[in-house]
This record gives sequence, C-alpha cells and structure tokens, in this order.
Amino acid sequence: MLAREFYRQLRNRSGHGAEGRVRMLEKTPKNALRVPFFAAVFPDALFVYLYRDVRPTLASMMEAWASGAFQTYPQLPGWRGLAWSMLLVPGWRNLVDQPLPVIVAHQWAITTQILLDDLSTIPRERLRVITHNEFLKAPQDRVTALARTLGLKWDRSVSQQLPLSKVTVSPPYPNKWRRLEPYIETVIPIVADADARARAFVGQHSAL
Repeated sequence: MLAREFYRQLRNRSGHGAEGRVRMLEKTPKNALRVPFFAAVFPDALFVYLYRDVRPTLASMMEAWASGAFQTYPQLPGWRGLAWSMLLVPGWRNLVDQPLPVIVAHQWAITTQILLDDLSTIPRERLRVITHNEFLKAPQDRVTALARTLGLKWDRSVSQQLPLSKVTVSPPYPNKWRRLEPYIETVIPIVADADARARAFVGQHSAL
C-alpha cells in the first residue's frame, strides 16, 4: 500500500503523474534514518550517499535552525529554545538547553553514524557514493556519470553556475561557513569520529 501511495503521488519534472515503470527519486533528509525501511519496502532501491565536508554542513544547519523555516517538531514535548528543526535524532532529550552549535553537531554526528551503519548492510551493487566537492567542480560530468551507474539517462545540461535550491536560506559564496567558524571549531570534537568514518566510507568506494 505504501509503495502504491508513493506511485500515486509521483510527479516528473514537468509535473505529470507516473505512467508505467519509473524510478522514484527520494531525497528527504529525515529518511537518512530510515534506510532499512526503504530497503525492505523497495527491494530494487539504489542508495546514493552524498558526503559534504562537515564544517560547511554544520554552518548550513545552524543557519537553517536560526531561520525558523525548517521546523519539523515545533511543539516537541520537553524541548526548550528554538523549535526543533530537521531530523529528530535518538537522544535528542540530552540536547535540551544546549547551545545551537552543540545541538547541530550531535544531530549531524548521530545521523551520520546511523546512516553509515545502515548503508554498510546494503550490497555494494546497490550503493553509490559521491562527494559534494566533486560535484561542484564538474556538475555535468558528475551527474552524468552518476545517472549512468544508476541505469538512467541524463538529458539536461548542467551549468557550472548551479541554480539555487528553493530552500536556500542565503546565497552561497566561497568559504561562507567561515563566518561561523569560531562556533563550529568548538564542536569539531563532537563530530570528529563520525566525520572520519564518513571519509573512510567514501574512500572505500570507487569513484564514479
């Protein structure tokens, strides 16, 4: 039933519903905590792990929380301060009254550890790995190569100047994260183990 409901709600890039056999793209961040579920519901699912350097990632997460535009649990019982945003991770109660950099650091580290645990159980032929930096350096080449390994055709031209996401809080620019560097560096010990594991995971998988 769940798969049928997904299919019913699918829309292609032109806004039309699904017809016949299709490959669904699902990239909701919350589902980083649900890999085993999706692997079971969709036995032919392929998983793409996108790694982004932890420092700009933490900066983006802090900006998202502070904006108030990504609240996922605005009435979370027992939570105080900024409304909970993005993924609700196990152990969130331990973060009550913690400063924002600490919250997002634990949020990222816990999610990454769970995600890597789960992806490690996925057969290698169902898993692809790509890094954010590689993609930004050559968007057209990287997305074409990724599509090819997924058994898909890529028929659009991707310029070096990528369009902004519709959920962009503020325009990107080189080393944007450094404006929050003093806060980020204080929480690097929280994410260090998960980040080292993520980098090793990327290194264990051949490039596209």
